[in-house]
Amino acid sequence: MKKFINDPDNLTQELLEGMCMAYPNKVKLEKEKLVCRAEAKPTDKVALVSLGGTGHEPAVQGFVGMGMLDVCVAGDIWAAPGPPTLLEGLKEVKRDAGTLLITLNHAGDIMSANMAKQMAEMEGIKVVEVITKEEIRPTEDEEGRGLGGCFFVSKIAGAAADAGSDLDEVVRIANKVNDQMAAIAVLSELATHPQTGGVCGTLGEDEMEICAGQHGEGGGVVVPMASAKETAEMLADKIIAKLGLTDGDEICLIVNGSGKTTQMEQYITFRDAKNFFEAKGITVARGHAAEVLTVQEAGGYQLMALKLDDELKALWDAPCDTPAYTVR
Repeated sequence: MKKFINDPDNLTQELLEGMCMAYPNKVKLEKEKLVCRAEAKPTDKVALVSLGGTGHEPAVQGFVGMGMLDVCVAGDIWAAPGPPTLLEGLKEVKRDAGTLLITLNHAGDIMSANMAKQMAEMEGIKVVEVITKEEIRPTEDEEGRGLGGCFFVSKIAGAAADAGSDLDEVVRIANKVNDQMAAIAVLSELATHPQTGGVCGTLGEDEMEICAGQHGEGGGVVVPMASAKETAEMLADKIIAKLGLTDGDEICLIVNGSGKTTQMEQYITFRDAKNFFEAKGITVARGHAAEVLTVQEAGGYQLMALKLDDELKALWDAPCDTPAYTVR
């Protein structure tokens, strides 16, 4: 493992400090692990809070800023923050307008969120949670984990909140996005843990894993390595089935590189996926090809799609300004 780091025990603090130093007009660091908007949103508007382990940059803390999240509560590398830390994040934006909490469907995040919500209720903090679980699994009876789809929810619900929608409306929109998005991951190379050097599983040199989750947690389907076109079409076909997409539908398509996959590969993949969708009569009306949620030097990507309508297109196009994504 070769990484430009210092003391492994200080990784989280140093990366958060560095991000806030790089984008001081967008974000600031409060209380060690709270990444907050540099200029707080008015308290008469709904706040958005999310949480997650570090090591997935730019997610989730890179989504903080105008038009998206108000606070990200960061955990250590690949580990959820504890409930008291999440409670501090909820206190940071306590307001009568209320708070939307965006939680990715992973055991540690769910546990922290459940406990923090109970503590927040005792403190009079109004919180409604949306749990993202858009991952396509090998069988229909397996619950999906939260992948990069938190980006869709943060962007669109964040736009609604910044526009002045009340909590019920922001939650409605967040749930709508949650219901109309799907993501599927493919890994060609596995990541190492940047603190320990441990490798996340095993994968042969001529193999790739479909439905691989974020870290290569296992439970996916290992198949022979395929071309960009073959892989993109395989994943796109599963998204069509999951969302029930038909001729005339519109989507926002994202190719999210996992960390080692080059921009060249992401663009080629986007091209191949777009051509496949549009051959089925499904219009790719919006798109993005970049790293949204990574896992260190993991090879592969997540193919993510959101079924669009006029409401969601307008919110997707609304201005935002964060370290990871900007719309003017």
